[in-house]
Amino acid sequence: MGSSSFSSSFKVLLFMIPLAVLFGFVSVMGPRASTSPVILSNHPWLWSSFSSSSSSSNNNQLKIDVVASKAKAVDLHSTVVMAGVEDKKEGLLSDPLNLNRSSSTPTAVQPTVQVQDQSNSTMEIDGLNISLSTTNKTLGVAVAAAINETHAVPMKAERKRAVTKLEKLEAGLQRARVAIKEASIGNQTQDPDFVPLGPMYWDSKAFHRSYLEMEQKFKVFVYEEGEPPVFHDGPCKSIYSMEGNFIYTMEVNKQFRTKEADKAHVFFLPFSVVKLVRFVYVRDSHDFGPIRRTVVDYVNLIAGKYPYWNRSLGADHFMLACHDWGPETSFSVPYLGKNSIRVLCNANTSEKFSPVKDVSFPEINLQTGRLTGLIGGPSPSRRSILAFFAGGVHGPIRPVLLEHWENKDEDIRVHKYLPKGVSYYEMMRKSKYCLCPSGYEVASPRVVEAIYTGCVPVLISEHYVPPFSDVLNWKSFSVALSTRDIPNLKSILTSISPRQYIRMHRRVVQVRRHFEFNSPPKRFDVFHMILHSIWLRRLNVRIQNDQSAVTS
Repeated sequence: MGSSSFSSSFKVLLFMIPLAVLFGFVSVMGPRASTSPVILSNHPWLWSSFSSSSSSSNNNQLKIDVVASKAKAVDLHSTVVMAGVEDKKEGLLSDPLNLNRSSSTPTAVQPTVQVQDQSNSTMEIDGLNISLSTTNKTLGVAVAAAINETHAVPMKAERKRAVTKLEKLEAGLQRARVAIKEASIGNQTQDPDFVPLGPMYWDSKAFHRSYLEMEQKFKVFVYEEGEPPVFHDGPCKSIYSMEGNFIYTMEVNKQFRTKEADKAHVFFLPFSVVKLVRFVYVRDSHDFGPIRRTVVDYVNLIAGKYPYWNRSLGADHFMLACHDWGPETSFSVPYLGKNSIRVLCNANTSEKFSPVKDVSFPEINLQTGRLTGLIGGPSPSRRSILAFFAGGVHGPIRPVLLEHWENKDEDIRVHKYLPKGVSYYEMMRKSKYCLCPSGYEVASPRVVEAIYTGCVPVLISEHYVPPFSDVLNWKSFSVALSTRDIPNLKSILTSISPRQYIRMHRRVVQVRRHFEFNSPPKRFDVFHMILHSIWLRRLNVRIQNDQSAVTS
């Protein structure tokens, strides 16, 4: 019996030992919290919204909320266009690019475009309105803690996603946002060619840094599909000259244009609205259908051939038009009008122009295709005329101007037609202020003509967003009036002191380089300023693509 008792005890002991070992192992490891990864990073400001749940009955799991307070949304006017998957769970930030990672194999999800209110997460740098962005949510990080042990058994390595080309591109944009923000509060960057200074700029240091970042990083892919004259062509010697000149310059440019679409930040749709009106629209038909169908067919073509339009629903694509029908043409494709960057001369907010995502660029009347004889004017002391205008009577504003001032005051020279032998440009050069009333559309080439001749522009318009106003403080070198101010035009202009007028004249001359057309382009000229405005809008867009490869 003793032998039998010993044998039974021995069997029980052999059974209990493995149980004890197993219990100890479980105690060391602690309860499994969830399948969510532990996030280890020295850069919490790059984290996006992430949540983890706990299944611990002993409440022995520490939950840490890290507020993404160091990064705020890149945003021109307190909204940001986000292209990607809503409320993505993002994980391990272990790669050197500090990119967001998914903790599991991504599933096929149709991309969506969101417009999110980032009013609590926008950092405005004066008028440039540049700030930093990932999201404005808090991050819940699950950290497993051992109960009674100080050493943890190594866990199996998580599967890690490959860094996609798009993520590398977005990481580069994030670094640019950081550099722009830091420049705003740092020292002025040196530049051998030009350093923007003065009250003409909302934030000269941020603008300069942004411009340099654009020169170093910005890449544009021009779709090669389509045939001239409607595509890859445009007018270069007319009131719409900047439409054709930009298309041509972009086609031959080697600094910003890339043939590798995966390296592009934006994608250019190279159709000319002027040529659409000339070659596609049936004159006097009042039928916009042929233009609309041409644009729809083109977007369908590039969307079927390349992945980039569907990836962002057009948010990183842009069109450019100086013709009055540019806005209407953009509405041919809903996402083109709603999401894409529209670069327009007709920058009219009452016609759905959005300064957040759209770009206003100047209308320049280059009859010869060159600036010969257009640039320059006398000093303020040699300008004897207070204000000048001559032009056709169309639109709602010009008839009011002529009614009150045509041939009624020697100081305010307003004409429908100039007297024979009188030079239009010479009258501008003799005038202190040049009146620039809108016609049928808000844009007018007189704005740039005034700047070229050193005449302070007086913008008389409603709902007009002046060119490059995300960078330039137009109030410092121009006068902005509405239609109701026309009867008091002389008293308004004479109330500006001679000292203030001289300041404004000097600033007009200083900003002139940003409106000059050069072939080939020169730094900070109108071509580069258009590109810079597009660059700023691209900084406001973060493209996310969940169709990513996974590596073990």
